Amino acid sequence: MRFASSTLRVLALAGTALWAPAFAQQGPGAVAAPAPAATAPADRQAQTADEAFNTRVRTLDEQVVDLKEKVYRSKARLQLLQETVLGGDLSTGARAVLLHRNEMGDSFVLESVAYALDGAPIYTRTDENEELSKRQEFEIFNGRIVPGQHQVAVQLVYRGHGYGVFSYLEGYRFKVQSSYTFNAEPGKVTTVRVVGFENGGVTTDLQDRPAVRYDIESSRDSGKPPPAASETK
Repeated sequence: MRFASSTLRVLALAGTALWAPAFAQQGPGAVAAPAPAATAPADRQAQTADEAFNTRVRTLDEQVVDLKEKVYRSKARLQLLQETVLGGDLSTGARAVLLHRNEMGDSFVLESVAYALDGAPIYTRTDENEELSKRQEFEIFNGRIVPGQHQVAVQLVYRGHGYGVFSYLEGYRFKVQSSYTFNAEPGKVTTVRVVGFENGGVTTDLQDRPAVRYDIESSRDSGKPPPAASETK
């Protein structure tokens, strides 16, 4: 019986020893399981948005600076070209003279003219005192241009002028728009005479009578300064 008692005590002690690690894990010294990752604070998110915005702004600034440099280089090349053509060798430059000539009949009074060269306005005049119609020919442009193809565009406005059975013409306005492309040769003066004339005859409808034609002359440039504008009345 004593042997049996001793045996039971050993087993009891052994059981206590065997189960001790399990109880130790639940005690104060137990290692805690890792906590789930915390979300980023609100101020960090705001900081990230600001950084993205600042990056975008810097990129736009760099693009603007690049565009400004390209525009500056383009202006520099254009200025160099103008200096070469306008102040350089006459054999490489060209000169153009544009003249307006009025060959309309007495039934049409020229009220206004507007000219453009290569899309840039060069002459605009509105006259309600019939002074334009009294000037048979006058100068529109006289200067040096880059050799090559150029376009002159014109808009003319006429007022009907009638008397007797044709007095009804007083209330009419006639607008004529036209354009012409000419070639300016190096070392030469190209004269473009824009002529407003009355097309057709008495059987032609009034709105079809005002017309424009272009008379072209070309001569060698002597290198002399362009003459002063002349008028023919």
